[in-house]
Amino acid sequence: MPPFTLPADYPRIQRVHSFSELVTTRFADGVNALCWERTLAGDFAEVVARLGPGEGITAIDEERLRALAVSAAGRVAIAHILADLDRLRQQHLDPAFNCIHGYPRDETDEPVATDVFSFHADRAPVEADTWLCTYYGPCSEGLRHEQARRRVDVPATRAALLKCFGGADDADFRAWLSEHCYDLHYEPLPGAQPFAFGIGNLWRITVDWPGSPVPPCIHRAPATRPGDPPRLLLIS
Repeated sequence: MPPFTLPADYPRIQRVHSFSELVTTRFADGVNALCWERTLAGDFAEVVARLGPGEGITAIDEERLRALAVSAAGRVAIAHILADLDRLRQQHLDPAFNCIHGYPRDETDEPVATDVFSFHADRAPVEADTWLCTYYGPCSEGLRHEQARRRVDVPATRAALLKCFGGADDADFRAWLSEHCYDLHYEPLPGAQPFAFGIGNLWRITVDWPGSPVPPCIHRAPATRPGDPPRLLLIS
């Protein structure tokens, strides 16, 4: 993977230089993503190897991590993961650390796919953020808000959703879209340039919550291909 650099021309992403700054910086002036860029030492590939084969999403607890028989370099990698888990818990968050061999696909015939491979925003009923870091494997991808369109605003898609709903394009329909999370999914506009979140970087991104001063950060899980390595992901 080439070295990760933040889009230089995209003011919605702000670099920070410490965890403290990541926690205390307020989202304002259009900024909807904070990135603590890091180059982490250690052998994360060895951690994946020691975790062994699997399917889907496997939650890995701290006890299992600490018990892995790894080299000194593997131990350094584990220490980074444990430190991040501790940092987030000290902020009264509930982080999860997963080894991801694959995500389920939305295989329904609905007009809008709602799996994690679709560009989407997260939603919360109260003020909240999403925190995430990919330590190994394919990383998350972001989409500039100005280069995206909600799928429910595409006329043909909206018409198909209305047919599924079986009613008028009114408040009840909009509530139905929200209930099924259709209104959280986006398509790239022609010429859009998605960007990579990178490996080792700890992100704090905005979600769709009532009264948010900035738009939510649009992102997705990376498309996986046969032969891709498992992904080590911290998320809260």
